[in-house]
Amino acid sequence: MWLDQMVVGLNLCPFSHSVAAQDQVYYAVSDGTQDAQLKHFYVTELQRLLDAEEHVIATSLLIFPKGLEDFEDYLDVLDWFGQLLEQADLSAHVQLASFHPQYQFEGVDFDDLSHFTNRSPYPTIHLIRQAQMTKALAHVENPEQIYTDNINTLNRLGREKVETLCPWGK
Repeated sequence: MWLDQMVVGLNLCPFSHSVAAQDQVYYAVSDGTQDAQLKHFYVTELQRLLDAEEHVIATSLLIFPKGLEDFEDYLDVLDWFGQLLEQADLSAHVQLASFHPQYQFEGVDFDDLSHFTNRSPYPTIHLIRQAQMTKALAHVENPEQIYTDNINTLNRLGREKVETLCPWGK
């Protein structure tokens, strides 16, 4: 699975190993494709995370297997989700991380391996508890270096190995 091979296996997220090992990652799969369905799903899963004890659900991955295949459509929905967090005054409690099979960082060459740091088999939005992130970052010497370290890891592996681990992102 993507989380085990890419994120945990390559240590692209230094916080993921413990929550994955303790089975504290909640996977929610949306079957909706219409805006109203996607928004309802998001609100429901956001509430589930906020209502759960951290040791039960530390973090949630919202997976959208259909309806958000187009990267621009996905970014529009992600933007709406972010606005909802702000409007509900929840930005201090939850942050979003985004993943998509065709993830593309703005201003970066199309074939750059850095895009694979945010590529996943399906469009996915990660709901991260802010308090948990703060605790995790307290144990990381240079948190601002994580992104650069991830890119260096992928470059060391090389395109062939990265595309083998992440064939959906070719």
